[in-house]
Amino acid sequence: MAIDDHLREWLGAWPPTEKLQVTGSRRRTLPGWDGQIHPALGVRTPDGGVLSVPPEHVTRVAAARTMAEVPKIVAYAERGWFEAAFRWTTRPAPLQDAGRWRPATAPGVPAWLHPFGGEVLVATDPGTGEHLAGVGIKRHDAYGHELAVVTAPAARGRGLARRLVAQAARRVLDEGAVPTYLHALENAASAAVARAAGFPDRGWTAFGVAER
Repeated sequence: MAIDDHLREWLGAWPPTEKLQVTGSRRRTLPGWDGQIHPALGVRTPDGGVLSVPPEHVTRVAAARTMAEVPKIVAYAERGWFEAAFRWTTRPAPLQDAGRWRPATAPGVPAWLHPFGGEVLVATDPGTGEHLAGVGIKRHDAYGHELAVVTAPAARGRGLARRLVAQAARRVLDEGAVPTYLHALENAASAAVARAAGFPDRGWTAFGVAER
């Protein structure tokens, strides 16, 4: 299954063999999709989870009383800890396409999409050309690509986000990877987008040291 391949590559071990398996991976010392170091990263399912950290920190992290101690242990105390819903799909919703693929740095593509590189998915007003919404892809590895969507305030409530996410998910699958989608646990709007786009709530969470 592609999700297993992705998590094994991304975290260094998968599936989990215990409630919380702490594993060492050199990937936690190398830049991720955004050029930043992500020194602690994990995924938890109802059956168990894996927390990936640099190999030299495995023993201390495994002995930590709470996950809030982990950022300091891995020398990134200033970042804090995050938890998010982790969703993935192999069957995105059959919604109508809502955007077109463009180079991330093409004229008219908003600045927030530039860091994703490659091509991004953009929806614009057919009459004015005004940017309405977009999806960027975090290409973590060959097996898993995470989708990030933002809709302009004036364009919300039209169903654009769910259509764009489903459209982007189909492309990721066509490329041989599994599309993933993360959102804050309390973000009901983002959860609704994910659900409508065909990303079910499996009770999985992602967690780790927060990005800058």
